[in-house]
Amino acid sequence: MGGPGRAAVLIVAAVVIASGAAAAAARSRGQEARLSPHESNHATIDGAHITITYGRPFMRGRKIFGGLVPFDRIWMPGADEATILQTDRALDFGHLHVPAGSYSLYTLPAARQWQLIINRQTGQWHTEYDQSQDLGRIPMRIEPLSPPVEQLLIQAVPHDSGGALELRWERTLVYAPFSVEPGAGGR
Repeated sequence: MGGPGRAAVLIVAAVVIASGAAAAAARSRGQEARLSPHESNHATIDGAHITITYGRPFMRGRKIFGGLVPFDRIWMPGADEATILQTDRALDFGHLHVPAGSYSLYTLPAARQWQLIINRQTGQWHTEYDQSQDLGRIPMRIEPLSPPVEQLLIQAVPHDSGGALELRWERTLVYAPFSVEPGAGGR
């Protein structure tokens, strides 16, 4: 191959190499482009400072629950790295006591009933799940949403006489109420 054909191949090769080098440089600076932006939601509820850090995927025209997110299978809400709940005070989700600390959040979605799973493992990829690390499971309440929510939202909000950890996406709101343990100090 010679002439214009070879020149075109060399140009394409140079573009591919330059693109790879630019992506590697961005990753090394911690600026990797993500389809799902990452954020941390902060709340103070009854003196507890609660942070939820996660990737926020979009619906992008997809059916989410019962589609992209199958029912009756463990799912970590979010994208990329594990979704993390941090609290500086102990929380009680009904029967489940959650000491101050950092935890991964998983769910078990179903058509009629969801469960929130609080897991001791942190730092893993969102698709990695080790059931032996579960602190416990809590039933979640479910309500329909209208209009639909395009981008996944996970947050701690004031609720009744305490708070609730809630997830909103597509046409679904699920939440688990909690109370802050009185006098529970930080780490």
